[in-house]
Amino acid sequence: MIINISELLSATEKKEHYTVPLEKDDFRIQGRRYPIISKSPVEIDIINQGERKICVDAKVSLVVDIPCDRCLEDVSTKFEFDIHKELDLNESDEDRVRDMDETSYVEHSSLDVDLMVYNEMLIHFPMKTLCKEDCKGLCPKCGHNLNLGECGCDRESLDPRMAAIRDIFNNFKEV
Repeated sequence: MIINISELLSATEKKEHYTVPLEKDDFRIQGRRYPIISKSPVEIDIINQGERKICVDAKVSLVVDIPCDRCLEDVSTKFEFDIHKELDLNESDEDRVRDMDETSYVEHSSLDVDLMVYNEMLIHFPMKTLCKEDCKGLCPKCGHNLNLGECGCDRESLDPRMAAIRDIFNNFKEV
């Protein structure tokens, strides 16, 4: 959802509160889609600090299904974070690129809430997601989820480069 902040910019020290529903139903990153299964409206406070500078404070709460990195079962991951940004609307696009400012969600007198939340989700997205700490993962032979029980496959995989050493150990066992 896009918020028009032109009226807010007309008066110094003016403060506005917005309750904005998230329009996105999923989170996409690197070609993968993660469904948002629960979301609360985003609570946003915007303060005009004068001279086309604004302060944006927002609270975000949502739950995303992310597959476990070992067994691929969906894990409901809760995201709750606060956003605090001080934005200078006087800066040109070139100044923002030079300063490595990633405020692509602000354009002229509008604030794209979904894009702002997406950018923060990128920062808060976990590097690794596990359904439980001792997740056993999938069988490399048949793909069975080992958390549900053993599959009976022989999973002993020996490195073929170690065959000579294995033969030496086998010869000593016979003595």
